[in-house]
Amino acid sequence: MKKLRTKAKITQEELSFRSGLHRNYISDSERGRRNVSLKVIEKIAEGLGVEVKDLFKK
Repeated sequence: MKKLRTKAKITQEELSFRSGLHRNYISDSERGRRNVSLKVIEKIAEGLGVEVKDLFKK
C-alpha cells in the first residue's frame, strides 16, 4: 500500500481524504498494525486509483 501511495505521490493525509478513512488508520495499516476488512481495502484501492488486486502484488 505504501509503495502505491508514494508512487502516486500522495500523502497519508491525502489518501485518507480520498478513501474516507482517518489518517491514523492509513498509517497503522501501512505499518501492519491494523487488520483491514475487504470494505476498507476497496476504499483504499479507490483512493489510490488502482484495482484491489494491485494492493496484493509484490
